[in-house]
Amino acid sequence: METVKDFDPAEYIDNKEVAVEYLKAALAENDTKFLLRAIGDIARSKGMVQLSQELNLDRKGLYKAFSPEGNPSFSTVVKLLDNLGFRLSVEQKVSA
Repeated sequence: METVKDFDPAEYIDNKEVAVEYLKAALAENDTKFLLRAIGDIARSKGMVQLSQELNLDRKGLYKAFSPEGNPSFSTVVKLLDNLGFRLSVEQKVSA
């Protein structure tokens, strides 16, 4: 019998270009939970242990914050994105 492994996006995020496209796609969905999940996937692709040490945050807390049930503070999101080499920006929405 064959077993099917759960899909883990973090396994496919192997460079910044892929991560940027993933973040753009998540932002385009206008879904906060999906965006946070994408950020968490990117963080896991780098390594949560390393990130938690670099950010001086609790590893378990970082996992929990970016889990499907998580609700990280805005400052944690910005801090994590900065550490990953990204920043948020705002642009005017184009009306259809």
